[in-house]
Amino acid sequence: MIRHLRITVDGKAYDVLVEEVTGEQPAAPYAPPSAPVAMAGPVVSAGPAPAPAAFSGAGEAQRAPLAGVVVSVAVKPGDTVVADQEICVLEAMKMKTSIFAFKGGTVTEVLVNAGDAVDSGQPLVTIS
Repeated sequence: MIRHLRITVDGKAYDVLVEEVTGEQPAAPYAPPSAPVAMAGPVVSAGPAPAPAAFSGAGEAQRAPLAGVVVSVAVKPGDTVVADQEICVLEAMKMKTSIFAFKGGTVTEVLVNAGDAVDSGQPLVTIS
């Protein structure tokens, strides 16, 4: 049975369609409603994904372990870093995650700035 519910998250109301499933009956395949369902709440569009930063390939890339927003960058080109030194901080879902150098060496490039959105696996800095 499809149920129309209103859920409030952080003070914002969202109308959702939920399929009720019980152990006694098999789930019926979803059939869209015959008439449009009015939805309350904001419509969010993330837009196109940002293009990955290009880098020269000098050194090995320290990549983002998760998608998020760069809060701060603690290094600049030419800096010497040691393994496990914090190089930047990412924020995802209101949680800050420190990113640490995977090896010691010299920072050859910084590919992100504070405020940049990054994808998982995107290069952040290069270290040689």
